[in-house]
This record gives sequence, C-alpha cells and structure tokens, in this order.
Amino acid sequence: MVDKAVTIRTRKFMTNRLLSRKQFVIDVLHLGRPNVSKTELKEKLVRMNEVKDPNSIFVFKFRTHLGGGKSTDFWLIYDSVEKAKKYEPKYRLIKNGLDTKVEKSKKQLNERKNRAKKIRGVKKTKASDAAKGGKKKCVFIGFVLILNLICRNEFFFNIGIETSFRKRPLAIDFVESIAPNFGKII
Repeated sequence: MVDKAVTIRTRKFMTNRLLSRKQFVIDVLHLGRPNVSKTELKEKLVRMNEVKDPNSIFVFKFRTHLGGGKSTDFWLIYDSVEKAKKYEPKYRLIKNGLDTKVEKSKKQLNERKNRAKKIRGVKKTKASDAAKGGKKKCVFIGFVLILNLICRNEFFFNIGIETSFRKRPLAIDFVESIAPNFGKII
C-alpha cells in the first residue's frame, strides 16, 4: 500500500522562555488516511525544527476532526530533557518514557480513601500522610526537642552532668557526639 502525503501546518506558535520551550498547535492534513501516528509526526518535526533530542518533544490533545482528513494536536518542544523533566507533569513523562509508573495496590488506595472519609478539612492530608511515615517525624521532633534543651542547658542538669563553669562548650561537645556536623552549624 502506498503512503499518502501528509501536510503539517503550525499555528499559535510561541516561544516560552520561562519554561524553556516552544509550544504550538499543529494541523495535520491526511487525506485518504485514517490518521497519522505520533511517532511519524515526531520524526517530521525533529527534522523541521532541528531538535537535538527527540525525548524533549511532548504531544497531547490529539483530535481527529469529524469526517476525517484533518487532525489537530498540541506540541511542546523543550530546550533539553532536564527542563522537560522539571516542568512536565509526571503522567506525560511516563507516557514519553522518561519516568516509571509506581504501582500501588488497590487495597492501599481504598484504605487511604476510607481513612480520609472519616476526617474533614485539612486533617485529611495529615491522616493520609500518617500512613506514609509518621514515625520519622516523631523521631525528628524528639531530636529537635533534645537540641533545644541542650542549648538551654536543662538537659545536662536533668541527666546529672555538672555544668557549673563550662556550660556552652559542653553542650556543643555533646551535640557533636550525637551528630558530628551539627556542631559546625551552632
């Protein structure tokens, strides 16, 4: 079967320097063909726009007009793949092959949903975060409280270390023994 000709027209072209990309709408005329594949269009646009890396091109909103023969879609061409990873939503990165999808079990999603149904307002996010890793926050908060007591020298008094003439240096020595880099910050 002979490939029929495809005509590509760009419109609404804009160079977006804030997001380091070119964005535009493309009208594809494909008379006698049901549709044109995105990979085929991507190859043509790489040649037309002299793009260095084809992974920095993103296509979405691909619509075929009623009656066929014409399609419209939206294109983003980033300056580099790093900029694309920074600004593009995760689902488009997954679709383009630049990121992997994290599979979650149905049971976990339902448990989180049901926990959130019991709570109203801002506390919903806190309830769902508790399932993720609430214990780490508690350890960190405990560490911060101990550091606060150390700075006020109440901690040493409570554990029986004599701090009569050597208050601040002893606190710093104790903190450095717990966390070696923390003494430099104080």
